[in-house]
Amino acid sequence: MELELMEWVQLAVRWIHMITGIAWIGASFYFVWLDMNLTTPEKDGYKDKAGVGGELWAVHGGGFYEVQKYRLAPPEIPQTLHWFKYEAYFTWISGFLLLAILYYFGADIYLIDKNIADISTDAAILIGLGSIVGGWLIYDFLCKSPLINNQFAFGIILFVLLTLAAFGLSQVFSGRGAYIHVGAIMGTIMVANVLMVIIPGQVALVSAAKKGEAPDPVYGLRAKQRSLHNNYFTLPVLFIMISNHYPMTYGNTYGWLLLAGISLVGVLVRHYFNMKNQGKAKQGFILLPIAFVLFFAIAYAAAPKSEDVPAEKVSFSTVQALIHTHCASCHAAKPTNTDFESPPKGVRLETPAQIAREKTRIKQQSVDTKTMPLGNLTQMTDEERKIIGWWISQGASTD
Repeated sequence: MELELMEWVQLAVRWIHMITGIAWIGASFYFVWLDMNLTTPEKDGYKDKAGVGGELWAVHGGGFYEVQKYRLAPPEIPQTLHWFKYEAYFTWISGFLLLAILYYFGADIYLIDKNIADISTDAAILIGLGSIVGGWLIYDFLCKSPLINNQFAFGIILFVLLTLAAFGLSQVFSGRGAYIHVGAIMGTIMVANVLMVIIPGQVALVSAAKKGEAPDPVYGLRAKQRSLHNNYFTLPVLFIMISNHYPMTYGNTYGWLLLAGISLVGVLVRHYFNMKNQGKAKQGFILLPIAFVLFFAIAYAAAPKSEDVPAEKVSFSTVQALIHTHCASCHAAKPTNTDFESPPKGVRLETPAQIAREKTRIKQQSVDTKTMPLGNLTQMTDEERKIIGWWISQGASTD
C-alpha cells in the first residue's frame, strides 16, 4: 500500500512538473520569438508611439493583436501588469521534488552504481546537491566576468564546463544519475536567472517608472541576456527529461560524451529557429542538416559493436538461471524486491516465453549498456552478461 501511494505521489509531482514546465517553456519561447520579430514603429502611426522601441502585429484564434515594447518603460505603469515567474518557480520546485523522491530516496536503485563508485547514500546526495549549487555559482560568475561581452566565447566555455560536469558526475553516479544531475544544473541555472536576475531587474524598472525616474537600461539588458541563455538551455534539458527511456545513451561507456553531442544538436536546432525568427532562415538553414548528420553520427558511434560468439551453444537453462538470479526479483508478477510493488514497465521474466519475448530489451539493457539490474544490486558480472548476449546472438532458443 505504501509503495502504491508513493507511485501516485510520483505521478502527481511529475504531472505538475510537466504542466508548469510547458507553461514556462511556452512563455519563454513566445517572448524570445516576440523580441526577435519586433519592428521599429512607423513614424506616422495611428497613435502615439513615444518611447516604443518595437511593435508587432499578429493574428491568432480569429483575432488581431498588436504588441508594443517600450525601450525602457511607458510614461505611466498600467494598473494591471502581468508577470511571468511562477511557472518557472513551480517547474523547479516540482523537478527538485522528483529528483529527491526518485534519486535521493531511491539512491541505491537509480543514483548509485557500486561498479562505478562505491559511495554511501549521504555522499551521493551531497555530491549531487553540491554539483547543482556549484553549477549556478560558476555560471553566475562567468556572467559577471568580462567574458560575457563575447557571447560566442562565453557559449563555448559554458559548453565545455557542462561537458566536464557530465564527465565528472559519470565517474561517481550511474549513467542515469549523472544525466539527471546535469539537467538539474541547467534547470537550476534557468530558474535562478529568473529569480535572481530577470525578476529583480523588472522590479527595478517598474519601481523607477512609478517614481518618475529614468530606469537604468542595464537591468533590461541583463534580463534579456539571461533570458536568451535560458532559451538555449531548454532543448538539452528536455532531452535529459526523456533520456531515462533510452539506456543506449546514458548507459553507453561514453554516455557523458553522447550527452554533450545530443545537447549540441539541440542548441543548433534552437539557434536555427532564433535565426528564422530574425528573418535569417536562409542563412541559418545549414544548421538543420548539420544537426541531422551530427545526431545520426552519434547514433552510429554509440551502436554496440559485434563480438565473436562461441560455437558452443549456450543452454537456455543457464540463461534462465541467470535471469532468475539477477532479474526476476523485480520482473515478476509479485516482485520480491521490496522497492517495487509491480514489475517495472510491466516486464515479467519468469517463464521461457516471457524471457524470449523480451530478448531485445534484455540485450540492450543488460548486455550492451549494463543499465540493468538497476544499480547492479544483484552484482551481475560481465561474464554473465556475455553469456546472455551469446544466447541471444545464437537465436535465443528456449529448447
